[in-house]
Amino acid sequence: MAVRIRLRRTGRKDSPSYRIVVVDGRKPREGEYLESIGQYTPRGGEGALNLLKDRATYWLDNGAQPSDTVRSLLRRAGVLKELHEARLAKKLACAAVPVAEA
Repeated sequence: MAVRIRLRRTGRKDSPSYRIVVVDGRKPREGEYLESIGQYTPRGGEGALNLLKDRATYWLDNGAQPSDTVRSLLRRAGVLKELHEARLAKKLACAAVPVAEA
């Protein structure tokens, strides 16, 4: 199953708001979703983005692919940077462990 993180439109006409949802990639935009991990209101000013960072990180670690717009929102929230730093720290920790000589 190809899991995607994408936007689901809600709100009135001329006043859009979106839910950031985790969905099977084969489902339509307004179809059923696995989990809602945040909200985005483009006209909301400072509080435009509400995101559950731990759930977003969980889904990204398990192979979910964000859409282009969601990727930029995750970058703005700092999720992608934290994920990159965690992977880099893990890689450096593995490289720093000396191999036991037999």
